[in-house]
Amino acid sequence: MSYAELHCLSNFSFQRGASSARELFERASQLGYAALAITDECSLAGIVRAWQAAKAVELPLIVGCEMQVEDGPKLVLLVEELAGYQRLCALVTAARRRAAKGRYRLLREDFGAPLDGLMALWCPGSSPDCGQAEWLAQRFPGRLWISVSLHRGPDDAARLLTLRALGDRLGLPLVACGDVHMHARGRRALQDAMTAIRHHTTVAEAGWCLYPNGERHLRPLPALRELYPAELLEESLVIARRCRFRLDALRYQYPHELVPEGHTPDSWLRHLTEQGLVWRWPEGLPDKSRQLVEKELALIEELGYACYFLTVHDIVRFARSRQILCQGRGSAANSVVCFALGITEIGPERIGMLFERFVSRERNEPPDIDVDFEHQRREEVIQYVFERYGRERAAITAVVSSYHATGALRDIARVLGLPSDQINALAGCASQWSDDLPAPERLREKGFDPDSPLLHRILVLAGELIGFPRHLSQHPGGFVISEQPLHALVPVENASMEGRTVVQWDKDDLDALGLLKVDILALGMLSALRRCLGLVHRHYDRELTLASIPAEDPATYEMICRADTIGVFQIESRAQMAMLPRLQPRCFYDLVIEVAIVRPGPIQGDMVHPYLRRRSGEEPVSYPSPALREVFERTLGVPLFQEQVMQLAIVAAGYSPGEADDLRRSMAAWKRHGGLEHHREKITAGMLERGYPADFAERVFEQIKGFGSYGFPESHAASFALLTYASCWLKCHYPAAFTCALLNSQPMGFYSPDQLLQDLRRHGIAVRPVDVRHSDWDCSLEADRRGFALRLGFNMIRGFAEADGHRLAETRALRAFADVADLCERARLDARARALLADAGALRGLAGQRHRARWEVAAVEPARPLLGAATRPRERQVALPLPSVAQDLDADYRLLGTTLGRHPLSLLRAQLRARRCRSARDLREMEDGCSLRAAGLVVGRQRPQTASGVTFVTLEDEFGMINVVVWRQVAEAQRRPLVESRLLMVEGRLQAEAGVRHLVARRLHDLSGLLDGLDVRSRDFR
Repeated sequence: MSYAELHCLSNFSFQRGASSARELFERASQLGYAALAITDECSLAGIVRAWQAAKAVELPLIVGCEMQVEDGPKLVLLVEELAGYQRLCALVTAARRRAAKGRYRLLREDFGAPLDGLMALWCPGSSPDCGQAEWLAQRFPGRLWISVSLHRGPDDAARLLTLRALGDRLGLPLVACGDVHMHARGRRALQDAMTAIRHHTTVAEAGWCLYPNGERHLRPLPALRELYPAELLEESLVIARRCRFRLDALRYQYPHELVPEGHTPDSWLRHLTEQGLVWRWPEGLPDKSRQLVEKELALIEELGYACYFLTVHDIVRFARSRQILCQGRGSAANSVVCFALGITEIGPERIGMLFERFVSRERNEPPDIDVDFEHQRREEVIQYVFERYGRERAAITAVVSSYHATGALRDIARVLGLPSDQINALAGCASQWSDDLPAPERLREKGFDPDSPLLHRILVLAGELIGFPRHLSQHPGGFVISEQPLHALVPVENASMEGRTVVQWDKDDLDALGLLKVDILALGMLSALRRCLGLVHRHYDRELTLASIPAEDPATYEMICRADTIGVFQIESRAQMAMLPRLQPRCFYDLVIEVAIVRPGPIQGDMVHPYLRRRSGEEPVSYPSPALREVFERTLGVPLFQEQVMQLAIVAAGYSPGEADDLRRSMAAWKRHGGLEHHREKITAGMLERGYPADFAERVFEQIKGFGSYGFPESHAASFALLTYASCWLKCHYPAAFTCALLNSQPMGFYSPDQLLQDLRRHGIAVRPVDVRHSDWDCSLEADRRGFALRLGFNMIRGFAEADGHRLAETRALRAFADVADLCERARLDARARALLADAGALRGLAGQRHRARWEVAAVEPARPLLGAATRPRERQVALPLPSVAQDLDADYRLLGTTLGRHPLSLLRAQLRARRCRSARDLREMEDGCSLRAAGLVVGRQRPQTASGVTFVTLEDEFGMINVVVWRQVAEAQRRPLVESRLLMVEGRLQAEAGVRHLVARRLHDLSGLLDGLDVRSRDFR
């Protein structure tokens, strides 16, 4: 006799289930189970992954939930058919929406509506309450069972007798259930640790919170037959056979209200497209573009996607009506329809469009349109979507926040009783750049004994916990919008942010089931560009839009070729700046290539160096065949883009467009799941059949593998290149306005405000300090004899309230401040705000140096209305010492994160010179290959996922930037100075090639002690 487990928690019952759905289904299949129910507590967050795991082992999945009714019974609900699934989603939604994030409140009144299609298992407590069973029996007539869970406890026999007698008395059948929390007994220790985490205690003190043994796992059938009567096991199969619902039976409908009366979705989409074509091509549409439009509209109509395009168009239309900059990107840029609708800005004349990259007949799943909006105004767009469709029909996609090494080590160490200082030290041993557990030498470096039993147990349990879901968060902007209420498809719960609701599935779950998702994403550069264009209009009397920025400007490309790109979009990173002097971009398409080429795909596929050699004339440009020349001509015969790989498969291997898109998807997943080998055979056979040599076919396939999950689409690169060029042009021609806009759009970008300001000053633009007499909340421009200077705003002061900044500026506009007391009284500043202004040097114009300003704000007393300002006592002037240069410097960095005075390293230059350290200025004159020492403030660390463990460090001194390359072996041997230093000295060899200079590190030294507590911070990236 077989068995179906009807009560099983996965690790999506956070801090309860100790196994993934994949582990559970693989184990159930090995044991010969007939079916497996996943019944996470008041959640369907993991059910799509369970469905995929079930398909992988061909074992039926039963959809269900465990629930605890407030002041009522605990039960397991199992889905029998579609109506039951919809009712279960509604119950979960109601319970989650009335509680705070992460909790639920299920009430008796929630069971008032019909519950057809749902079956219930009552889980009685140690003292069964017959009243609960009777209440449930009324709501689930003929669909209620008593769950019998036996775990080899001392009272198993007595409990079985009690429940049998109860079933006889109530006329309810009994069924065997495991109350499973893990796939195998070996997860017992992890389950105990997770229980302690959930109860905020230690395992040693958890007591009765822990289960008495490890029996809550998927047990072999012989063990179950020992415990349960045969009829209880048989009843599990009876229930399983009734559960006929499958997740792929869900049917999604697009919203239809955007279609006016008298039109169908397709006719209205055609109408809007034709309007857009006139707007985009006022002098007439080229024949090739017309053919593309007709092809796209025909496929959109055939697949029924018109409402999706209309939905995205409506969102973009709203944003533009509010002057919110936006731009579609990604595969949508392959669509002429999207271009005509104003969703994207890339026309067919700029890139080779491959619509099947976006919409495919063979794939038959909805397209995925990503639209970027200004990051500081995106919330307006999000709330428009909620208002347009209501919270019943629109919600944000979830993101599953998973355990990483640091968090796993912290939680496990805490519940196993380590003191807080050791927990912090142990977590600090984990790498910032991977989820690998710390190596033994790193543990010893921090004073731990890797061979101790306690530390061994911590590492083992943390290793098991890494990758487990921790909680549901919200996607940055992925929206699900539906014609019917969303809770008929998926449960909806509250987000932590007020005014937002979230579905319980993430984007991969939605893709798997074919549900529409619109990505309303935030892009800081769009905010900066809008601000910059506004400043240019206001101060330079030049009205520009992104579309009207002069194209192909030689001065802009000269700046780009010099790698003078701090602060611009996409090409500001260390790797990009190193590539620019070598690639020498001179036109827009060069920028498209630049954006894409410094990516893991081309690098791992060994495509970068061949392209550079061909571009510089060191290697002849050749093509495998005339047919492939058209595919690769724009990239000199080297495949750099996803679309080129797809076109290569079509032209050279005989793939259909849909098969080529399947290749793209396999490329994206092969590093995680494999699945490229069947393409190897098909590509090789197809190319040999068409006369290509075998070695070429093999080389092509290896390049495809190199792309892996990192292949960059040309359409995406082109969308980004538009913003790259716009930001470069503005930096080149209006550097003060550009930097001002970047500062007012923080947080964003690769560089800190301090680095942006240092760069602006190196370009000869004056920067003026925060001053209560002149500053506004935002940074601003002020006329000077060389054009415009940048005035720092109150937004630069760490901790200063925006409301105080605006009120101060508004008050000053009425009448200038006479003194500090007048300022504090009229602007209604509290003691904290006054102290921040004094310490930031913003009172210099009213009070002089910082010590004097501190003295004067301390003397400000509350206004006395009866006596008036005239009675304010006059204090005797006290002689106060001037702050030292070091004190001013410390205050600048602590309050503003930057200084307009001397650079910190200029004060330390004598000490650095004694250590034989060269400056950034010296490095510009030194020859390739020479050995040297250099030191600087650590302003950035970057370890790209595909740089073979190489860490790129950016140091800054008073003369500029020093780029440091730290190879993996050096990084691992000297991890502490690498990750902990604020002032780093590097011994190494200078590498100079094509105008690019790097210091390749041999040894690292932490000189942070010389800074004497100075608050300088780096920006670290993966």
